[in-house]
Amino acid sequence: MDAIFNVLKPPQMTSHDVIGFLRRVLNTKKIGHGGTLDPDAAGVLPVFAGSATRLLEFAVEGRKEYIAEFTLGAQTVTGDDSGEVVKTMPVPAFGKQELEAVLAQFTGKQLQLPPMYSAIKINGKKLYQLARQGVEVERTARPIEIYKLELLHYTANSFTVRVACSKGTYIRVLGEDLATALGTCGTMSFLLRTQVGAYTIDKACTLQEIAENPEACAAEPLTAVAELPKLKVNARQAARITNGVRTTVAQTADGRYVLLGPGDEFLGIVRCEQERLQAEKILEHYPMPEE
Repeated sequence: MDAIFNVLKPPQMTSHDVIGFLRRVLNTKKIGHGGTLDPDAAGVLPVFAGSATRLLEFAVEGRKEYIAEFTLGAQTVTGDDSGEVVKTMPVPAFGKQELEAVLAQFTGKQLQLPPMYSAIKINGKKLYQLARQGVEVERTARPIEIYKLELLHYTANSFTVRVACSKGTYIRVLGEDLATALGTCGTMSFLLRTQVGAYTIDKACTLQEIAENPEACAAEPLTAVAELPKLKVNARQAARITNGVRTTVAQTADGRYVLLGPGDEFLGIVRCEQERLQAEKILEHYPMPEE
């Protein structure tokens, strides 16, 4: 099956476990997910099957949204409440105004240092593997962007926010940084991912729903790139482009496009430079029409 599944990942299950489950349900080896979600977290996990896996990078690039709770006064080795507490501090009194002022400081483009407990690889080893061995290595801060940081609720020692962010953003680290800005320390105590690109939690399917009726839960591969402009070509152009031949299409602006065949078939993704199209990701090779 060539499709995308907007999975509602349950807590206490790794993203890898989800892939293993769906590999058996769909009876396919060609399957992958669009962005790891921590085992304790729940929410949207887009899973791509069949030829749709060629579009995985577009899901990873997409905007992400979360609802996260941070508990103040203690910091753990993992950045969430699954880890050992390594630091405690008193929590100063604060109100809504102070909290929102701190949130405003962390909105926009910034650099974020990835945590040791992450899947980032250094010299071929994942950081969390090194962390479990008690090894800490130097990491380089990475550019991220927080599009929105909205306060939903707060108590004397915790607060809940809605976060809209770019790829590569670690919500655990954001929570620690927010706690530091409030004059204390903290850890993430709840995480729900509500959106990845075009896939939102209100349209997500549970694993049981997918197992019972995969077709009803399957989304067309085109949904992964719905925001890209569409370019429809004729049969000869479709055949040339999908077979790797750079092809001129007059009056086409530079940029990336969804390539549609003459019957509106989704053929892949192309890039245009100076009216010449080059294939980036091809899902279907179009046959050369007979003379």
